Amino acid sequence: MLGPKRFSDLRAGLPGVSPNVLTQRLDELEHAHLLVRRKTPPPNSISVYELTPWATELEPIIGAFGKWAARSPTKPEGTPMSVNGIVMSLRTMFNSDASKGFTARLNLVLNGQVFTASVKNGDFEIERGVAPNAEITFDGDPNALMALIYGGQSIAQAMKAGAKITGDQKVLARFTKLFPLPPKAPITFAGDELTQLEP
Repeated sequence: MLGPKRFSDLRAGLPGVSPNVLTQRLDELEHAHLLVRRKTPPPNSISVYELTPWATELEPIIGAFGKWAARSPTKPEGTPMSVNGIVMSLRTMFNSDASKGFTARLNLVLNGQVFTASVKNGDFEIERGVAPNAEITFDGDPNALMALIYGGQSIAQAMKAGAKITGDQKVLARFTKLFPLPPKAPITFAGDELTQLEP
C-alpha cells in the first residue's frame, strides 16, 4: 500500500517467511492480478513488486480489519510493529474530529525510512519523502513513535530512549492525540450468559 518494493524489502518485513515461500506467494498474487513485477527505469533497473489498482481497493478493508484487531482484549500493550504497519495504523486510526483547527506538517524518520505526515482541514496524509518546511521532525525507532501515540509516553521519555526530536514539540504533542484507539472488546468466559436474539 506504500509503493513498490524489492524482494529484499519484502523479506525484511516478513522475517518468519523463507525465500521460497515468499516467492511462491508473490507468484500466486501476480497470477491473481493483485500485483505486478516490473523493472524500475535506468540507471537502477531493479525488479520491484507493485500492487495493481484493483489491489489498492483493499485499503479500506485492511483498515477495518486493523480497527477490529486493535480491539483485541488479550493483545499485549506495546507489541512491536513494522514501519509499514505503523504507517497503515496512522492512516486507519486518524480521527478527523480530533484534528479540528489543527494544521501541521511533520517529518517522520522511522528506521531510516522518511515520511511526510500532513494534517489540514480535517484530512490526514502520509507519504514517502521529506518536507523541507515541516514544523517538527521525529527520528527514531518507529515503536517509540507508537509509544507516544498509543502508549501515552511523553516526548521527554521518547527522547531519553533515543529519539531525536527537532522543531516545535507542541505540534508533535497535538499530533499524538489524533489517533485514538477503539475500546477493547469485552472478555467472555465460559459460563457467562449470552444474550440471545429473537428469531
